[in-house]
Amino acid sequence: MAINSLPANFKLGFLGAGQLARMSALQAFRFGIQVSVFSDRTENEPVQFMTPFSTSGSFSSVEDMVEFAKNCDVITLENEFISSDILHEVQEKSGTPIFPSPESFALIENKLIEKQTFEAAGIPVTPYQLVRSEEDLKEFGEDYGWPYLLKSSKGGYDGYGNETVRDTQTAKEAFDKLGGNDGRDIVAEAFVDFTNEIAVQVARNETGTVVYPCCETVQKDHICVAVLSPAPVDKHVQEKAQELAIKATEAINGKGIFAFEFFLTKDGEVLLNESAPRPHNSGHYTIEGTVASQFENHVRAVLGLPLGSSKMKAPAVAMINLLGTHQRPAQTDEIMEAFEEEDGHLHVYGKIQSKVGRKMAHYTLLGDNLEETYKQAMHVTRNIEI
Repeated sequence: MAINSLPANFKLGFLGAGQLARMSALQAFRFGIQVSVFSDRTENEPVQFMTPFSTSGSFSSVEDMVEFAKNCDVITLENEFISSDILHEVQEKSGTPIFPSPESFALIENKLIEKQTFEAAGIPVTPYQLVRSEEDLKEFGEDYGWPYLLKSSKGGYDGYGNETVRDTQTAKEAFDKLGGNDGRDIVAEAFVDFTNEIAVQVARNETGTVVYPCCETVQKDHICVAVLSPAPVDKHVQEKAQELAIKATEAINGKGIFAFEFFLTKDGEVLLNESAPRPHNSGHYTIEGTVASQFENHVRAVLGLPLGSSKMKAPAVAMINLLGTHQRPAQTDEIMEAFEEEDGHLHVYGKIQSKVGRKMAHYTLLGDNLEETYKQAMHVTRNIEI
């Protein structure tokens, strides 16, 4: 599908109403597109303050989403918590196209299928195994070493749905906690001896493919706390990650925006860790840092429009995630220094309730030197509390 005109009543629908949909919606509004959102939560979410077209329902209810989809021209995703079977049915019954397509989504909709898809495409992935028993847990540790990770195959993010296990006993406890004894698929993943965690975003549709610079993600407690672009790794490593990201997007015939996270091992190997069929936290720096952001290209890609340039607008860009510091109604304090920076940019997501560790905002700083830019971005955000 491609469009040659944008009627004033053209409506782009988002399944999910959090900050990712909010930042994509801002780009849709630039093009005069109306935005409709479907939320599976009762609380007010970031996009729901921006549009009168808001629906609440369940991601497991075909009926709820069909009624929503009938009032949209195109549907896209903000998260991957939905079943591909449900997406197929919603598209079929509503007649509204969904991008990324249900067929593409089905190839990466959980961590097990994702690994199998990319491995079959010849893309190196982290060692993994579906585990179903105590014997499986023990054997994986013996084969790949302790500690290792257990992950819920569906729905994990920002440290949720992941458990580090150090022996058979802690593996049994984590397996139960993650729902393995209740029928949920649990995947074991070996720890990788890596030097850097890097990421690449790819926009793709029938008009072409655009790959973003390879960036580095700085992690703490399984949560990304900062992103540095371009990644401070050898040029050939950056290019290898970009090549693998394009190959992975092509492997699922993806239309939309996709993000890929990699490990750079101490041996210099680039291993694909995880993917996302949507905008991603690792690409927030692109809002000010590149000619066309991941969010603009998200909208362009799913509408079949020509894609924008991913060229960087400064030699160095640092993005700092601002996490909740209190359990309280959200309020952003100590922001003056961040506003005083000439090429600094604060984005507050509009979440009503702050929780410790919850992604509430981010700050991007452009500069000439990556190390100095990162250091200054950390400095001016050091006292911000949300």
